[in-house]
Amino acid sequence: MHPLSLIIADDHPLLLAGLANLIATQTDLEVTAQCRTGRETLVALGSRRCQVLLLDLSLPDMSGLDVLKTARAQFPSVAVLVISSFPERQFGINVLRAGASGFISKGADEAELLSAVRSVGRGRRYVGPELAELLVNGMDADADQPAHSILSAREFQIFCKLAEGRSVTEIANKLCLSVKTISTYRSRLLEKMCMKTNADITSYAIRNHIIQ
Repeated sequence: MHPLSLIIADDHPLLLAGLANLIATQTDLEVTAQCRTGRETLVALGSRRCQVLLLDLSLPDMSGLDVLKTARAQFPSVAVLVISSFPERQFGINVLRAGASGFISKGADEAELLSAVRSVGRGRRYVGPELAELLVNGMDADADQPAHSILSAREFQIFCKLAEGRSVTEIANKLCLSVKTISTYRSRLLEKMCMKTNADITSYAIRNHIIQ
């Protein structure tokens, strides 16, 4: 039986090497590519054997959410496990809605990470304790959940780009959608979150550690 094959995408060289070295100690797992950008990741997915993509949300050239959505569309058999320093409560639900098989914090211990990799590689979902509690209680029923959790996967993707200061035109070009469509999404998410301007979006994203 072949080992479970992984591609790791992270822009921090030390963490990337550390993850690869950890996985190399496991006889049932193998790393087939190490990538530091979103574009490298998508190229590797098309040319290397991969059953699990271990994906950081912060990449220098593309949002991890963009990589996730493209990977799910072009390589549906690949399970995507998002690994992030962003709080699980803030990003977890939106990442699952966007098609990830699991979400794990960079603060997790080695045993938990390896368990998560194997779990999604077997076709299951993996969530940490805090996110599991949210899901058990009902994502839309928990009054204490973050406001952005009510956004759809596409709305949240556009929300993040607006928070980074991208214009509607830039976002439209990036996502291959019309300016009118992006404007409609922007209006909808502003209404859902009771906001008025892009500055409100950026301020909220910084307060809630959605952008750094």
